[in-house]
Amino acid sequence: MPAGDLRIDGAPATAGDLAHLALVNYGAYTSFRVEHGAVRGLDLHLARLEASAVELFGAAVGEDRLRGLMREAVAGRPECWLRISLFSPEIGPRTPEWNGAPRVLTAVSPPPPPLADSLRLDVQRYSRSAPHLKHAATFDLIRARRLARASGFDDALFVDGAGRISEGSLWNIGFIEGERVVWPDAPMLAGVGQALIRRGLAGAELDDAVEPVGLHDLPRFEAAFVCNSATPACPVAAVGRHQLALRPDLIKRVRTAWASNAPQPI
Repeated sequence: MPAGDLRIDGAPATAGDLAHLALVNYGAYTSFRVEHGAVRGLDLHLARLEASAVELFGAAVGEDRLRGLMREAVAGRPECWLRISLFSPEIGPRTPEWNGAPRVLTAVSPPPPPLADSLRLDVQRYSRSAPHLKHAATFDLIRARRLARASGFDDALFVDGAGRISEGSLWNIGFIEGERVVWPDAPMLAGVGQALIRRGLAGAELDDAVEPVGLHDLPRFEAAFVCNSATPACPVAAVGRHQLALRPDLIKRVRTAWASNAPQPI
């Protein structure tokens, strides 16, 4: 990513700013595709940033400021990927107590492709720290994907200590049973892609429910998919040794639910 695509509070990022980000991974972020100055689920991304700012730093950034920095970052680009990160150079291992509105890093890059055409998932017993936050501590997530691929899988699906399926390394998972989508009930990050699908399911003539899902429940389901902001719905071919039907007809309906959410102007 060219250095000119990195801005902090609207100004080109300095070496000092980037050194702090490289050495201290305390912060939160969200990321999404921008299409002609608009974003699907922008209201959800803004709400995520503001809630994270208050919880992690003690003060909100302010929606008007966030929108202004986003507009500056994507100006003149018909389509791009935008990551908004919150951090504070005042906070570090020896100085954790600072409170105030965080600084805002904007990073612009080309839109990434969807994760895959289908995924084979390695089951790993793991729960993220502070799973409700999209925080900057990604070591465990990258390691989980590396372990999965070293074992011949595409990605990692997490199961908590109680045996409940929760989420994956970069995505949420949904299971299709008849005419409804079942979302796992466990501590996890509530994804924007997931929320957009839920908003549009009725228009795709699908219902949904949130309930505990264990590995023993897998034979109930006709199909499964993963979703995030870059991937509206990617079918799951296998969870561990359990094979799942790809069911393109059902996955198409889930993608239709996602696509029914019009991009919101920044």
